Amino acid sequence: MRIVVTGGSGKAGRWAVRHLRERGHDVLNVDVRHDGSDFGLCAVADLTDPGQAFELTSGADAIVHLAAIPAPELRSPAETFRINALSTYNVFSAAEAHRVQRVVWASSETVLGLPFDNPPLFAPIDESIEVRPESSYSLSKVVGEAMAVQFSRRTGIPFVGLRISNIMEPDDYARFPTWQDDPSIRKWNLWGYVDVRDVAQAVRRGLEADVTGAEVCIVAAADTVMVRASAGLMAEVFPSVPLRHPVEGRETLLSIERARRLLGYEPDYRWQDELAAARSADEAAPRV
Repeated sequence: MRIVVTGGSGKAGRWAVRHLRERGHDVLNVDVRHDGSDFGLCAVADLTDPGQAFELTSGADAIVHLAAIPAPELRSPAETFRINALSTYNVFSAAEAHRVQRVVWASSETVLGLPFDNPPLFAPIDESIEVRPESSYSLSKVVGEAMAVQFSRRTGIPFVGLRISNIMEPDDYARFPTWQDDPSIRKWNLWGYVDVRDVAQAVRRGLEADVTGAEVCIVAAADTVMVRASAGLMAEVFPSVPLRHPVEGRETLLSIERARRLLGYEPDYRWQDELAAARSADEAAPRV
């Protein structure tokens, strides 16, 4: 397929672009920052401009929309909302105009009520929970989900929204041992994370899955950032929150069952395995 990936110079976007190209797709990265690739593989654009969004998605079979201000407090709240909501509208509108086959786009775990200063209603959290945006960033993602429903209804184009957890690249795992003595450090998202390579996998599966309408799926790792059992963490930090089903071992508290069922998603990476592999490689390296 010819796929336009917006935000392909960002943390998730770089890996998604690489993964899709390795699978044989023709991928154009559209971003405010050039990725250093050869001519014709990256276009610099401001997607809050509808004309640029329209022109640069022309000829696409599918669009992967990852471009956004990626977190709260990087810009003013109003500017974060404006950029995210407007660019998403423009990309979705361009998808309609060009009659693309599929849109996969980055929603966020933050729509679930993060940070959990107020305890969640239940755990593991799944897509049935009522959305509870606590920032202009998460509100922009809720608006994006509402827009996806309406664009899909009107056009028949499948829209797959990925509620992506806290993204980690391989080098990030060195920090994980520093969190183990204090579970409150990472309670803000129920100790969730996802490897960036699994995000790329989820993007591809969102493009390939047999879906209709507008769907949303939580995309997280199969485990948590902690070495302690998940049920014990909940009992200590969120004792009033009911567990909807027994949680085994270090099982994620951000349920990925819907992504498994709908997209065929299965995380390939766990942080403990990655740290062990990094230590083994370091020990095997020749000493100078």
